[in-house]
Amino acid sequence: METQLDPMKDDLPLLANTSYMLVKHYVLDLDVDFKGKVIEGSIVLFLETGSQHRKTSSAGKECCQSQFDETCEMRASEPCHIPMINVPTCSSKTEYNDFAISGKEEEATADESSNHSNNEQASGISSSKDPCDIENHGNKDFLLVLDCCDLAVLKVEEVDVAAVSGIEKLIRPAKLTGVSQELENLRNQIVHELVTLPADRWKEQLHYSTLCSQAPGCGELVFSTGTWSLEIRKSGIQTPADFPHAIRIWYKTKPEGRSVAWTTDQSGRPCVYTMGSPINNRALFPCQEPPIALSTWQASVRTAAGFVVLMSGENSAEPVQLREGVLSWYYYVSMPMPASTFTVAVGCWQEVKQQSFKQTAAIETNTEFPLPSSQTDFRWHEETCGHVEYPCRFQNPAARLQAVIPYRVFAPWCLMESCEEYLLQLIPQCLSAAYATLGTHPFSRLDVLIVPSNFSSLGMASPHIIFLSQSVLPGGSHLCGTRLCHEIAHAWFGLAIGARDWTEEWISEGFATFLEDIFWARAQQQLSHDEIKGQQELKALLRWRRLRDEVQNSEEELQVLRPKKESTGEFSESGASVVKYGLKAEKIFMQVHYLKGYFLLRSLAKTIGEVSYLASLRKFVVKFHGQLVLSQDFLSMLLEDIPKQKESGLTVESIFQNWLDTSGIPKECQLVQQVSGEVTKWTQTNRRIRKSSKKKMKQDEVVFQQLLPDQLVLLLESLLEEKTLCPRILQCLERTYQLREQDAEVSH
Repeated sequence: METQLDPMKDDLPLLANTSYMLVKHYVLDLDVDFKGKVIEGSIVLFLETGSQHRKTSSAGKECCQSQFDETCEMRASEPCHIPMINVPTCSSKTEYNDFAISGKEEEATADESSNHSNNEQASGISSSKDPCDIENHGNKDFLLVLDCCDLAVLKVEEVDVAAVSGIEKLIRPAKLTGVSQELENLRNQIVHELVTLPADRWKEQLHYSTLCSQAPGCGELVFSTGTWSLEIRKSGIQTPADFPHAIRIWYKTKPEGRSVAWTTDQSGRPCVYTMGSPINNRALFPCQEPPIALSTWQASVRTAAGFVVLMSGENSAEPVQLREGVLSWYYYVSMPMPASTFTVAVGCWQEVKQQSFKQTAAIETNTEFPLPSSQTDFRWHEETCGHVEYPCRFQNPAARLQAVIPYRVFAPWCLMESCEEYLLQLIPQCLSAAYATLGTHPFSRLDVLIVPSNFSSLGMASPHIIFLSQSVLPGGSHLCGTRLCHEIAHAWFGLAIGARDWTEEWISEGFATFLEDIFWARAQQQLSHDEIKGQQELKALLRWRRLRDEVQNSEEELQVLRPKKESTGEFSESGASVVKYGLKAEKIFMQVHYLKGYFLLRSLAKTIGEVSYLASLRKFVVKFHGQLVLSQDFLSMLLEDIPKQKESGLTVESIFQNWLDTSGIPKECQLVQQVSGEVTKWTQTNRRIRKSSKKKMKQDEVVFQQLLPDQLVLLLESLLEEKTLCPRILQCLERTYQLREQDAEVSH
């Protein structure tokens, strides 16, 4: 039965059986209805058999048995009490108002819905009858499990891709003989050929994917919805290889669905957007949520005129008028990514544009960001990418030279002036700084949107689009610039390189927090080296205080960066797993993955040296872009590049033990270890002098270490907690650290 979540644990289930079938491509065809606060339409899934089936298929049909048994243990089906409606296979009759476009037709009566081939489906599969118990001549049907929540699934059908005119061109003549001539096998063969087209035929792939998604249905499939899943089967089909590889799901979201937020923007106009929900996109469309399920997508979204649709897409979509008052927006991506990274925002957004002379002045700053010599060493190195095949920018000479990718800024009308004042000027500077640090931009363009005031974070990055809070706009360029740098860093760490296990959130957030400082330092051309270092040390101090407060006021289990420890990255035989503490309410507001991850990377940079460390980061990006990684992938590569660190005792295991697998503040953190050690020396010396005031303290009795300015602030604050400091200690502090020559923070 479906996992019954422990309310004390709040783990997020990932139930999709990705080991048996993988979604390779999604085609969404949706209408946005602001009046009803629903998004409805269809999604077509193009599937391939998964690794577990391919690995065990030689053993016969028994290969899927363990998956069935496991699914039965993890699932508790709910009744699918959805009234049957007449779901069309083409564009439906639509009603409109100022803020609404709906693709639904009037619901048909039960008698009108009698065309369903399986009467059980009309009333849903009862929870009293487990689909795993449905047998066909003693064998169980294969069950496709998708992650799904807060969705009304109306109909599931197989798509007759063989009906598409000209589709036979995709299949090599040799494949048209033997059993492949059977229609069922032919359809699956067509899908296989389509999703495995080489990268240089990506336009053709999109074209045929569109045509196939519009093909008629050729038989309804039995489905059942649970709390966290959608389960689909075809009677008599017992293996993933025989299961339909192209299926269409008709559905609608629910107003209370947790993947999108229906609200109004700062100008009072209605809007809806994906706000980074803990349950990701499963309440927006049925999908496979485990990170391993890398897929591409394309989407057509229809809205009432006056609305703008922004989305994770490689193209800067322009609206097409379908009929009076109705616009259609189309986006696509050709780089496979987890479905959780899909993002959409629909509202009355206005594009913010600068005067031409300002735009020119901003772009000219690019010339002041030359690549460091360590990067030019590999920039033209033709290395084979390690990811699955797709049109990769790292293999594109023109893309490798592009310091500033095309960008646009959107905002509600009332915030346009604020965006023009700082944000537009900062984007090219921050993009150039990021390029100078890490090299090729993984994505071809960028939209930046100022989202509504109910957005709970300062920013969120998705492929080709960044959401920023209105809070970053006032008060000068500092907060806006640093946050923009943080989100731009996610293009490399979090998107182009993702965590294979979502519990290792630090791989995304720790790197983005660390790189935020590097990018922002390079974007501020007017600052000296000392001023930049002072800024970074001050930020480290503030982050240290924040981390200390969070550690003192949160549960220990939520402070661990690798909560699954040795089992990190592992999943069940079917591919199902959980995100540990993924639904825990307080986790949403915690920053331990940002801060503790940042201090780990800062510690490594200080140990290795910043120049060598950044060179290793660039090498890591070149090697692992387009792939999913675990912590050890980065740490092993870093230590292999710098073997002398291994000799000093710095190992992957020691980093796990001190940083990733334990709660609290890392013991090895320089800001902890050195300062706490020095505080102990000073307090002990102070007490010794006070007890024997007539004796002079010998100069060689205690050796004090030199500290950085941020460490000095922590030291002095700690010493202030002492009830009394004798004058000689104060004089010694002054001599040891030359306090009068330190920065303003230390002087204060």
